[in-house]
Amino acid sequence: MLELKNISKRVEGDLHIDDVSLRLEKGSLNVLLGPTLSGKTSLMRIMAGLDQPTNGAVYIDGVDVTGVPVQKRNVAMVYQQFINYPALSVYENIASPLRIAGKDRETIDREVKRVAQLLRLEPYLDRKPLNLSGGQQQRTALARAIVKNADLVLLDEPLANLDYKLREELREELPKIFSESGAIFVYATTEPTEALLLGGNTATLSEGRITQYDETVDVYRAPRDLVTAQTFSDPPLNVLQMAKKGDVFELSKGITVRVPDDLREMADTNYTVGFRPHHLSPEPIPGHSVALDVRVRVTELTGSESFVHIFYEEEPAKQITWVMLTHGIHDFDVDQKIQVYLDTRTLMVFDLDGRVMSGSSSQIEADIGQEQQMVSGGEHGSH
Repeated sequence: MLELKNISKRVEGDLHIDDVSLRLEKGSLNVLLGPTLSGKTSLMRIMAGLDQPTNGAVYIDGVDVTGVPVQKRNVAMVYQQFINYPALSVYENIASPLRIAGKDRETIDREVKRVAQLLRLEPYLDRKPLNLSGGQQQRTALARAIVKNADLVLLDEPLANLDYKLREELREELPKIFSESGAIFVYATTEPTEALLLGGNTATLSEGRITQYDETVDVYRAPRDLVTAQTFSDPPLNVLQMAKKGDVFELSKGITVRVPDDLREMADTNYTVGFRPHHLSPEPIPGHSVALDVRVRVTELTGSESFVHIFYEEEPAKQITWVMLTHGIHDFDVDQKIQVYLDTRTLMVFDLDGRVMSGSSSQIEADIGQEQQMVSGGEHGSH
């Protein structure tokens, strides 16, 4: 078990990690999900022993290892920027941790070939890293980490430089590899869809703090606060201010939405409502949607989906920007006025301090299916 207790990290006065406590069990897959500069890499370096925390302690199986350097820990780490031994062949790069561990020749050969087959490296075993493509070099680094059989494996956006097809294959294969190992795996990513595909547990990070840690599906469907919901949404979460008045939420222009039964006792005041881009549709959902007049900002077509960026006038002279994600081709003109339909079953309601009042779970299976289909059917790299 790996345990972080009240970890903080300051660098030249800047706070990179802010009072993080986390407990990771053996044999678990743990995703660190957050935008760039949210603290993922800083946290992993502390886990590995590459950096020391300014405050707090790191425990492995109950033993304080805060001051123990990485060389004395059984840790493997793969970065987005691949790191290999340039003078060694691919075979020898993969074999290096096994040779250091004193494994016999037969075991080394078997394990290298097994991992090389998994990562499609068999044709390149005799080549030097500098004679490989970037994706092949990253696969070599990943293979070396997998073959090491470390107690703690840290993967810092390891698939970011791979080609699309291999990235998808590995996203499907990695959870199987993880499940067969007793190691603790920590996988950092900026992509919510990747977290959903990998499964396991997810810790959402924002500005050096962990906002929520739980099973990945539970964090996705029941975020505890607005920051977590925004972290776990790609394209960005759409938000809207609504005022509760009795049994309805009131939007601008006299539009009302029925308050769910479990929220009827909330105070009549203003709330922030969040909804994901695929909960907007160009077509009505009979009995479960409200029509909203919007203006098209720009449309991005991926082939299988359309990302429609739109303006909604929340109040006179105040426009907010949303994204609608919908299947098929919808090639709207810039500044075209259209009507979109919000699925009222999927609203997440937060108070004005960002604390969740309710999270919709009725659509969770469809939500996850749609998120995963975005990954397998066509990625949207600009989000």
